[in-house]
Amino acid sequence: MGVTISPSILNCDIANLASEIKKITNADYAHVDVMDNHFVPNLSWGLPVVEAVIRQNILPVDAHLMIEDADRWAPAYAEVGCDSVTFHAEAAVAPIRLAREIHRQGAKVGMALRPATDITPYIELLPEIDMLLVMTVEPGFGGQSFLESMLPKIRRTRDAISAANLQVTVQVDGGISRDTIALAAEAGADVFVAGSAVFKAEDAYNEVEALRQLAKAHC
Repeated sequence: MGVTISPSILNCDIANLASEIKKITNADYAHVDVMDNHFVPNLSWGLPVVEAVIRQNILPVDAHLMIEDADRWAPAYAEVGCDSVTFHAEAAVAPIRLAREIHRQGAKVGMALRPATDITPYIELLPEIDMLLVMTVEPGFGGQSFLESMLPKIRRTRDAISAANLQVTVQVDGGISRDTIALAAEAGADVFVAGSAVFKAEDAYNEVEALRQLAKAHC
């Protein structure tokens, strides 16, 4: 199982976006959190900032949409060039149709679940997606502590993927650091979003590498 590191730019200096992303050129993606102050109680940025990150052409973009009406808005993020677009299952009326539309636009599809959302009702949807995001904090704010109570859910997700013989990755987002990444990797995660841990480190590049090596040792 490979390891993917996707640092969240939510915790970077957005006024110096290009230079901040250049600090993490050894990462696999730049993770961009889009929040609308409706689905989650916070407002970040939308399509223009995502397009700005894409135009930098430094890293592919992994967009995490914490927004209402995902059916309407998510395809636009694929259309502008995101490599991966993740919508929340709780915000999608027709998740299969949405996943197929995102694929039609040329992007990979991720589906995210809040901590309280059970994976079981969505197991049948796994063949339609490329990644399942298990939130390891309540979505909406960076810098929160990792919820170890999510580890059994990560394991159930990985077991369901393996049982179906699918090539679906398991992403974790929230509180990922040197102290927690091994726990998530051992449980079955292979895509790791880290925000504060990377951009508040003395050397973001070295922090990405340290997180990658810790995850590799426990996958």
